[in-house]
Amino acid sequence: MTLLRGFKQTIVERVKRDPDFAKALLDEAATLFLSGEPDAARLILRDLVNATVGFESLAELTQKPSKSLHRMLSPKGNPSMDNLAAIFGAVQSWLKVTFDVRVIETA
Repeated sequence: MTLLRGFKQTIVERVKRDPDFAKALLDEAATLFLSGEPDAARLILRDLVNATVGFESLAELTQKPSKSLHRMLSPKGNPSMDNLAAIFGAVQSWLKVTFDVRVIETA
């Protein structure tokens, strides 16, 4: 008998036991947005929100309706830069991390 665990459940459990994994997910979401892959970034950010702060608390922190935040981070979401900055800021605060942005020169 094969036991299967859902992907989302695996993410939630890993984030709860490994703060560095949560930070790596936030870093990956930011990197994907900056690299022009917003669809993948939104999905990672949504999973991270579900595993950490939760959408109800995120709504309080960002002063945005929870339902709107769900839509913004859905596969077809299209958050404004202001909303995206608010979401990243709230998750950063929740995880107690900061971003260290570096520009890499390409030849």
